Parts: sequence; structure tokens; C-alpha cells
Amino acid sequence: MDADKLKEIFKRNHTHSVAWDRYRKGMEYRRAGDSGLALSALSLGFWHNFGSADNYENMRDMVFAAFDGGITVYDLANNYGPTDGAAERNFGSILKNDLSGYRDEMVIATKAGFPAWRGPYGTGGGKKYLIASLDRSLKNLGVDYVDVYYHHRPDPDTPLEETCEAFRRITDSGKALYIGISNYGGERMRQMIVMLKEMKVPLILNQVKYSIFERGAECDGTFEFSAENGVSIAVYSPLAQGLLTDKYLKGIPEGSRMSKNSSLKQSVLTEEEIAKISALNEIALSRGQTLAQMALSWVLRRKEVASVIIGASSREQIEDNLSLNAEFTEQELAAIDEISKK
Repeated sequence: MDADKLKEIFKRNHTHSVAWDRYRKGMEYRRAGDSGLALSALSLGFWHNFGSADNYENMRDMVFAAFDGGITVYDLANNYGPTDGAAERNFGSILKNDLSGYRDEMVIATKAGFPAWRGPYGTGGGKKYLIASLDRSLKNLGVDYVDVYYHHRPDPDTPLEETCEAFRRITDSGKALYIGISNYGGERMRQMIVMLKEMKVPLILNQVKYSIFERGAECDGTFEFSAENGVSIAVYSPLAQGLLTDKYLKGIPEGSRMSKNSSLKQSVLTEEEIAKISALNEIALSRGQTLAQMALSWVLRRKEVASVIIGASSREQIEDNLSLNAEFTEQELAAIDEISKK
């Protein structure tokens, strides 16, 4: 066996040596709601590129890059894959084999709500599903508890009281330390937050879709109502699944999310959309940032936001996202507003 092959085997089986200066690299840590938990301003999301068909060594490298860069929050869900649960199992393997001594430096979050297994008990907001799903997630991850357990979506077929009671039981059991909600909005969001707070369930995060291109959360009172009730915002899709980067300015790169034409359709890349992306990119360059860095910084300008969830397909993307500056001039904000409203 040649030396390169031996080196590769050693690398694959050797526990990662973490960066000693990971907390000196400029990462900001923000309080989650009125709790005692601080979150890294960036979270690593596992929606894409951590499934059963993805490259395991690349997954490890991305987790190492995030941890070494001061990212402490890892955002998963019971149905992230493919297949369902694969992202949890892959992260659990990385945690066990490479980072087992650092569990107490991590905030591990998972979710349940969307379909995760066949039959009537594998989806929704019922007590049976939520408790069973968390037990599955704990087994997949190889941990005794998660730090945050989210309800991934509202379930109109289940009374809010039952969903809230499930979360009360879960936190009382110690299998989750805190609770979050995701994709809730309007009156349903308000009712859920009030009910969980009245039941003394430690709700600390409201996860919403928010970006320069997706600003609905600014209009329906989500930020204000959450803050008034001691709940912080966690943001997903801050880069609009990659549209708020410079990667699509010269076409659709092979291997990109849009090239797969699944969650990000090629039809959205119109001439008008390219013009908007190009104009935003010019503002970013004038700030000394990439477009991705500016888009993340723009989301983090809001004090209600505790953490922004980034997706990535490589170490380089994660390292690029670590360089943020959430200070904007009034002129920059006005220019971004004008472009986003077109």
C-alpha cells in the first residue's frame, strides 16, 4: 500500500485536531431570547449536502471548518437527507468519531413536523409523533439530548394544546433543553408563542425564512411579537438558496443547487433577477465584501436575530461566510431596499 493511501486512511480514522484559537476568530455570540443560551451568529445547516448520496469526507471537512471557525450551532431535522434521517446519522458519525470530546461546546438542534416515515404517525404535530421523532433523532445523532427541538411547521389538524403539551413533556424529560418553532406566521404564531410561554415551556427561537429577497417577516409582525415575548429569531435561507451570491452571474455552475433544478428552479434566473443580483454585488464589492458576506451581514443587522443558518457545499464557502460586517450606512440600506423591492 503506497504512502498516499496510508495517509488517507489515517486521515479518515483520526480524530480531528480542533483549532485552539476557534473562539478568537471574531465570531459573535448572541443571546437566544430571554434564556441563558448564547448562539454563534452563524449556524451550520444540514438541509443539503449531508445526505446518504453525498461525499462523507466533504461533510467532515465542512463540520471541521465550521467548528474551527467558532460556529457552535448545528441545525438539523428528522427528514433531512436524502434519505430521511441521513443528515442526523452522518453528523452523529462525525461527532462520535472526530469530535466526541466537544459535545458540550455545541448547540445541536433538530426538528420534527414534516413527513419523516410512512403511515399516519410520521408527520404533523401530535404527541405520539413528536416524542417518537425525538427518540429517533437522539439515536441517529448518538446523543442523550438536543439543545433545541423545533416544531418544523404548523399542523392545522392537531390542537395547539397537544403540540405544546408534547413539548412540555419533552423538556421536562431532559431530552431537549429548549424549544423552537419554525415556519409559523400570523395568528397561529402568536397563539403558539403565548401558549408555550403560559405553560412555562422554554421557547427561545422562532425560525423564519428571511433575506434581502424574502422580507415577509418584516411585514407580519414576526420580529416585533417574538422579541416582545422573549423569543429570538433564527433565520434560514439568508442567501435565497444561493441566489444572493455571485455564483449565478455567469450562468448555472455544474453541481450547484440550481443545476439540480429541485428546491431552486432554473426558471427563477431571469434577466431581471440577474440584474438585481449584479446590482447587489456592486454594493457588496464597494463594502469590501462578497455578495454572500453582505447578504448574511444584512440579516444580522437586526438585533432580534440570534443566528443565521448557512448551507454550504465546501469548506471554502463556510470560510468565506465567516467574514462579516453588520454595520451599514443609511445610503447602503436604501440602495439595497430599492433593489429588493423591484
